[in-house]
Amino acid sequence: MSTFAAIIIIVLAVLVDYFWLDYDKKRWGWMKKWSKRNKGLLFIGFIFATGLIYFGLSLSYFQ
Repeated sequence: MSTFAAIIIIVLAVLVDYFWLDYDKKRWGWMKKWSKRNKGLLFIGFIFATGLIYFGLSLSYFQ
């Protein structure tokens, strides 16, 4: 349950930053001309990489 909660918190933090906090597009402006498909692929890849890193760092606690 804690792994799932950590991934949800990370995903929500990125989505809040992208849709709500970055109103002047200074942090995410480099993706301005990307298609919705490419933006979705970036976020899915980010979520996947974050999950792998978190899982890899947590392996010692699972044993």
